[in-house]
Amino acid sequence: MELLIRFVIGGVAVSFFALMGDIVRPKTFAGIFGAAPSIALATLALTVRSDGPTYAAIEARSMVVGAVALGIYASCVGRILWKTNLPVALVTTAMLVLWLAVALLGWAAFLQ
Repeated sequence: MELLIRFVIGGVAVSFFALMGDIVRPKTFAGIFGAAPSIALATLALTVRSDGPTYAAIEARSMVVGAVALGIYASCVGRILWKTNLPVALVTTAMLVLWLAVALLGWAAFLQ
């Protein structure tokens, strides 16, 4: 039953965010709107149902910290690649250290 609920919530959310991706400009945001938010919403809905809203709030904070770390990582990678001719593999691999640092700092500040 839980799997069916996850599919329904995820499917509705994916459809909604895909629609948002079609509306929003530039079109490169379509992938962002279609993937992560739908999975997060389905997971949170099931977490509220199975473990209660308090635990779901902790999970939501964890998702926000992860999203901030990913946003900073992606922003830095994009900026470095835009401004330099460094190899993509080198930049993305090196910036994983930044992602890990931001995620750990966020964990220490908000989740510990």
